[in-house]
Amino acid sequence: MNLLAGFFWQNDTQGVTAGTIIVLSNACWLIGLIGLFERLRPTTPRYVAIGLPVTVFGAIGGVAYGVQSIHEGLFAVSHADAVERLGEHPFAAYAVYWTCGPLFPISLFVLGLVLAKVRVAPLPVGIMVSLGAIVFPLSRITREASIAHLADLFLLLPFLYLGLRSLSQSRVVRGPQRDGADAGRRPAGR
Repeated sequence: MNLLAGFFWQNDTQGVTAGTIIVLSNACWLIGLIGLFERLRPTTPRYVAIGLPVTVFGAIGGVAYGVQSIHEGLFAVSHADAVERLGEHPFAAYAVYWTCGPLFPISLFVLGLVLAKVRVAPLPVGIMVSLGAIVFPLSRITREASIAHLADLFLLLPFLYLGLRSLSQSRVVRGPQRDGADAGRRPAGR
């Protein structure tokens, strides 16, 4: 969804449509990342205990940036003016934007390193997640759509791989579905 949002960016703001997609995207990120953290919990319980809350706060920052884009469009305020006005509210600025906002790419960067270190995914997957996490804030700060598309691809591809692999592994674990007659019986010899 982040990749899709980049196609709706406007000249000096992301705009209402992109902002809406960004908010929805952060909800999807959380659902997927919580599932990934749960799969990592047996291997890296301490990391998950710290990394999951940091990631949730980072997603809150992402939602805030999406809502900011919506408000810029609704109230016809430039991005630069919105950031300047945010300075008039230091608690909101620091709590939600300047603290929570950077936590999302930071948490993705560390997640990429963890994926690479514990080898729960192929090394290129962890590297791509970390690279995407580096390029992600650069694209949002510069408001350069081409950099945003690159960052979003760096993140989409490894997470698409992880999602598809997770789906195929859950099918293998559950096994084939049996029809009603055999569903309650155990195979002979067990």
